[in-house]
Amino acid sequence: MLDTVRVASGDHDDSLELLALCCCPAIQPPSRVALTLRAVCGLTTAQIAAAFYATEATMAQRISRAKTAIDRAGRDFGALSPTELATRSDAVRSTLYLMFNEGYAPSGGERAVHRELITEAIRLTRLLHAGRPADGETTALLALMLLTDARTPARVDGAGVPIALPAQDRRLWDAAELAEGRALAAQALGGSPAGPMAIQAAVAAVHGAAADADATDWVEILGLYDALVRVQPGPAAQLGRAVAVGMAHGPLAGLAEVALLEHDSRLTRGHRLLSVRAGLLERAGAIDEARAAYAAAAMKASNAAEQRWLEAQLRRIDANHNEGND
Repeated sequence: MLDTVRVASGDHDDSLELLALCCCPAIQPPSRVALTLRAVCGLTTAQIAAAFYATEATMAQRISRAKTAIDRAGRDFGALSPTELATRSDAVRSTLYLMFNEGYAPSGGERAVHRELITEAIRLTRLLHAGRPADGETTALLALMLLTDARTPARVDGAGVPIALPAQDRRLWDAAELAEGRALAAQALGGSPAGPMAIQAAVAAVHGAAADADATDWVEILGLYDALVRVQPGPAAQLGRAVAVGMAHGPLAGLAEVALLEHDSRLTRGHRLLSVRAGLLERAGAIDEARAAYAAAAMKASNAAEQRWLEAQLRRIDANHNEGND
């Protein structure tokens, strides 16, 4: 995987230039990201499609068109000028964001975490940040990655099953990454107006500041998600907001928000909407409905580790039910 990402000449690391090459202005933004993830980062078309909440056929067409466009535009490769880097930084940032997400929460396969993708995404984002230190969204992206990666040591149990955020042992979180991430998040949020990456970094910083799950300031997180869906509406932001509503105002309020998303094919195609709904139903005391939702989510999960977690929730519900009947 890393051999497909790192391209070095002498002591100079050309990784950022190679990423920017794939983000050619002749290519439409969604196709730029797709091509980079495929050609530079080595992700499969299916993994890229899942990251985009799109079908595999649609993503294959985007990648094919992008290859054609970059061939027509020419394959000039070399050091980027500050202007060229600024022009392409949005596309590069989006690519790195999706690359990190695929490492932290893989869309397929057996593993709960792809450590090499996480490490490489952070390394490349540091290169981008070094090239554009005054860019708030790049600062925010690095903050978001560090704050999220800080939780990695607590995310998986000995059997390789993911551990949900509320149940994680926060003593295992990486204190150095948390400190650096929170400082960068504060710096990014100070920009006016705050961009979508800065808002997401702020959400991660609120989680990182809580000593335990009960201490999480969900009202503040909900306010941040309200801002996020205004500046960058999308399925991930809307689902995150539904979770925040459920935590800040109770599971019934959260379920009402989830119901508004059930017509969105980008969310119903995967398992996450069902998983969120299952957790809210369980908290609301609708155990039979929660069990059905967990089972349906497990059937849709494309990552084996996520599927194991959902199946573990089913076993837990069944065990609690049997205890209640004794």
